Amino acid sequence: MYGRKGYQLVKDFASGEKGQLKPFNSKLFDETIEECDQNHHLIQSLIRKMQQEGLDVQNNRNADHYGALIHHLSLIRNKRCLMAYVYNRAEIVRDLAWRVGLELLDLPSDIQGKLTTLEKDYFKNHSVALKSYMGKVGIELNVDMVPPKDPYIKVRILDDIDEGIVLSDKTTNFARHSMHFLKRTDAEPYIARVSRFIVPSLKTRMI
Repeated sequence: MYGRKGYQLVKDFASGEKGQLKPFNSKLFDETIEECDQNHHLIQSLIRKMQQEGLDVQNNRNADHYGALIHHLSLIRNKRCLMAYVYNRAEIVRDLAWRVGLELLDLPSDIQGKLTTLEKDYFKNHSVALKSYMGKVGIELNVDMVPPKDPYIKVRILDDIDEGIVLSDKTTNFARHSMHFLKRTDAEPYIARVSRFIVPSLKTRMI
């Protein structure tokens, strides 16, 4: 009551690492909505009580008026906390499309497991919009957020790769511990997805 659940919900989000998703806290989210319903019912109950007593609801300033005001403010606070929780998660979901890839399957399985069905749909719709725009302007906007100094980068394979890697201009055998000189546009998606390469020129940057 009195906005406590909304505070706990926002606190739960803030306790995670910045820019990283935690599993959607559906239990606390639903409890916050339930608290909103309780506030709403209590407001209506107090207003009916004042009306039955023949009091002017707008101008009366007795205990029932201030009680209804407190429940109203608590309701507004919880609603703002619910919106903040959903909005901030949506920001991270949008950012994943830029940093990791535009396909839901590009996301690591542990991240996919933290998304709700609606968040997955939101990610897909956002990706479709980005693909449509990039197709019109002819530029892959999600490859490099900062203009690169060199279109090629050197990478070293740290582990066996159990999935096919598609290159734009050649086929390469990515054997373990092998070194390759790749187009940045080919390497960037894998840099964002899997910790398997070390890019010497970027020191700690990995895929």
